Amino acid sequence: MNKTDRMLAIVLELQRKKVIRAEDLAAAFETSVRTIYRDIQALSEAGVPVVGAPGLGYSLMEGYFLPPVSFTAEEAVTLLIGTDFIEQRFDTDYSNKAQTSRRKIEAILPERVRSEAARVRKSIRLLTSGENGTRRQEKEYIETIRQAILEERKVKFGYSKRLPEEGGNRQSVRAAAPYGLVFAYGSWVMIAHCDLRQDIRHFRLSRMTGLTLLEERFMVPADFHLHDYKPPDDRNTRVRIQVNPDIADKVKESNNYYMEAIEEHPDGLHVIFRVRQPEELLHWVLGWGADVTVLEPESLRNRVRDEAEKMLKRY
Repeated sequence: MNKTDRMLAIVLELQRKKVIRAEDLAAAFETSVRTIYRDIQALSEAGVPVVGAPGLGYSLMEGYFLPPVSFTAEEAVTLLIGTDFIEQRFDTDYSNKAQTSRRKIEAILPERVRSEAARVRKSIRLLTSGENGTRRQEKEYIETIRQAILEERKVKFGYSKRLPEEGGNRQSVRAAAPYGLVFAYGSWVMIAHCDLRQDIRHFRLSRMTGLTLLEERFMVPADFHLHDYKPPDDRNTRVRIQVNPDIADKVKESNNYYMEAIEEHPDGLHVIFRVRQPEELLHWVLGWGADVTVLEPESLRNRVRDEAEKMLKRY
């Protein structure tokens, strides 16, 4: 961090905290206490009203704010929760930037707004999955894919795709030109032009292995815009499931990707799905046990029955 950036950061830290010691500033910016003394002197000479209290530390004169940005408590909470989300869900680089952004936002808030925002944030919590190896790996992949998008370079990776009709996974090695990243239904997805399929495909980062950046370049088509992009919908098979009223709320809250409609019927809740193949819902249906019944299609009813018979033999 150069001197100019450090001096601005010191002002922001002084705005964020009422009093801070030179030793704490030195530790925060990984420099010496003597350097902090010189920076404080330079700030004072530049007209920043820094007040020093022997034995306590430095503070800013009451009423001094930099930059002149005003937020309501609600706006501040919105921004701060956004930094929380980025810190949890993005790669390490963006996570660090989120922390820096949060400190800057807090620093420019007047004390009243800062206190109110802090109270509101304490009542809101973002829950994510545990920081296991897979989650850390996905964050590393996000960083690599971001670099590939910015430099317009292709990536190579192993990919595992579940094939319900075959009862297993298919492993393949892909090279692709990444057009963008999408966070959908709690999972990161790379939208990319696949060399193997010669078309745009969606790749879940959780199913990738050994992602590497290639030297081969690509150009995003001029008519492709990620925010306007809508993938072709080839889910043409309709599935209807009857749900026991006792678990109706839980089924509604499951937020299944294939769920299309929910209907109230005398015999219980009917949930309609649209899928490519009925087997895509097999494990979801089995997870609810006897509390759900497949009404259609008959092929899925038979698959559920077969799986139930296999389970019965095991037990």
